[in-house]
Amino acid sequence: MPVAPQLDVITIGRSSVDLYGQQIGGRLEDMGSFLKAVGGCPTNIAIGTARLGLKSAVITRVGDEQMGRFVREQLEREGVETSGVITDPKRLTALVILGVRDEKTFPLIFYRTDCADAALQESEIDEAFIASARAIVVTGTHFAIPNAAAAQKKAIALARKHGRKVVFDVDYRPNLWGLAGHQAGEERYIRSETVTEHLQAILPDCDLIVGTEEELHAAGGSEDTLQAIRTIRSLSTATIVCKRGPMGCVVFPGAIPASLEDGIKGPGFPVEVYNVLGAGDAFMSGFLRGWLRDEPLATCCAFANACGAFAVSRLLCSPESPTFPELQYFLAHGSPHRALRRDAEINHVHWATTRLPQPAGVMALAIDHRAQLEEMADAAGVPHERIAHFKTLAVKAAARVADGRPGFGMLVDGTHGREALFRAADHDFWIARPLELAGSRPLALETDATGSLGATLAEWPVGHVAKCLCFYHPDDPETLRSAQEQVLKRVALACRQVGRELLVEIIASKHGPVADDTVARVMTRLYAIGIRPDWWKLEGQPSPAAWREIDAVIAGHDPYCRGILLLGLDAPEETVAQAFRAAQGSASVKGFAVGRTIFGDAARSWLAGGLDDEAATAMMAERFARLVAAWQER
Repeated sequence: MPVAPQLDVITIGRSSVDLYGQQIGGRLEDMGSFLKAVGGCPTNIAIGTARLGLKSAVITRVGDEQMGRFVREQLEREGVETSGVITDPKRLTALVILGVRDEKTFPLIFYRTDCADAALQESEIDEAFIASARAIVVTGTHFAIPNAAAAQKKAIALARKHGRKVVFDVDYRPNLWGLAGHQAGEERYIRSETVTEHLQAILPDCDLIVGTEEELHAAGGSEDTLQAIRTIRSLSTATIVCKRGPMGCVVFPGAIPASLEDGIKGPGFPVEVYNVLGAGDAFMSGFLRGWLRDEPLATCCAFANACGAFAVSRLLCSPESPTFPELQYFLAHGSPHRALRRDAEINHVHWATTRLPQPAGVMALAIDHRAQLEEMADAAGVPHERIAHFKTLAVKAAARVADGRPGFGMLVDGTHGREALFRAADHDFWIARPLELAGSRPLALETDATGSLGATLAEWPVGHVAKCLCFYHPDDPETLRSAQEQVLKRVALACRQVGRELLVEIIASKHGPVADDTVARVMTRLYAIGIRPDWWKLEGQPSPAAWREIDAVIAGHDPYCRGILLLGLDAPEETVAQAFRAAQGSASVKGFAVGRTIFGDAARSWLAGGLDDEAATAMMAERFARLVAAWQER
């Protein structure tokens, strides 16, 4: 009895690290900074289909080095099965350098001399693995390399043997067939009878063939698109998909009609072209999402065209592929922007459904305090430089309590905590870092005096969360509220631009009474001006009703919010534990981030010479452990 497939699709072929020049409109020669992403047609499709809810895998090779590990780790983060990713001990991971000159010019250089994925071997195609998927995707470029071509042909034969579908992405890159020089990476079509002969040998075994008009010219051996498609039909019964750029696509499931316009179509989405690189991979991902779920071909076209529209509107390849919630939102609501990358609603769905995994709950020791520890050092008569070492002791205390368990974290600053941040990275901690100028009201940022906010965030590890504390009461004078909101908007925008999560900490009780609706009013106002933190950090509330109002604000404005962490405000342990219990009915409260309640006494005594390192570490660990127990008991 045949075994039901466990995967939807396995893609086969290229994988690379793509470096995208960030100076849009400049020559590739003049690029000064680059963004890194996973690339390569089949690898992009594996990621794109995974984001759309399919179970995908990729068969490829990567180098035994940092870039190869980056590819593998990113595939795992995206939910792509990586058992078919082979680590090559001798060859480097392929590299591509790309730029955007204008809407028609996208220079790129392929660094593929003896690269890892080109060394894919026939022996590395496992029959059971191929049989585990409903379909495989083979790609045209890998038929240019004899050993890789043999591997793909074996995969096709095994797929046919087990009744699986074969999808052919023509993926024609002339210079990877040796038809153009290294500088002609963006060239999409050079006529070649040799290429046509290779591609036509593949067509009879295919169930779905997808290509641009130029790629179908290469496969069909004619520069008349309709004639090329007719030639393909004479060789294959496959469903043929012709990609037509801004005109969308047209599909031919059977006999070829008299006109291209008579094929099956879906809605087109006219958008601004920002970068066409990777658009075909996103298109294929969308089409497969429909085709492998037996959707009507018109629906497959709609999915594909929409995914392609997202890709051309954004800079990168795989990181820009939409998720299924994002695709559904776009198809339901459209966008008022031709440049989809400027649509705040779509961008938020994209961000929230593709951001790095984080723990569902966080128990954090906060040691990001600067002014308070400086005051303690002054009182003890010791230099501020001593604070840095104390913060490393706090990391040891947190690690002692965590003991390798997930869900623990720290808040650490870069002013006195640089070494502590390095040591925190030795553990699997959730880490947040402050941006605010300590104690400022109106809110000011440390970077206002030291440099650029965006440049500062770009220097942080990608997993670090940006924290911004604002002393904000809804009854503050309008001028004060406006000034603080402008800073928060700057921070929120910068975090999104450089891909860092944002935690907004609100303390209202220092500057006015706190009623059941006080903090909910603050949050409602911040949501109204476009601030959507990934996390909130809030003080304990006066009643369960207050928490219900806060929950309702989050549910109504941002269901993707990760949640709320409770702060301590230097309260006694029992007061903090009581705040934990009072919040137990809240669906949004996911943990705590408490500081001086844990480290305050230890810091004062250690700075004054009353405790040695081990005693201070033990004191903090004991208090942190008690709060962890109180949180877990709730």
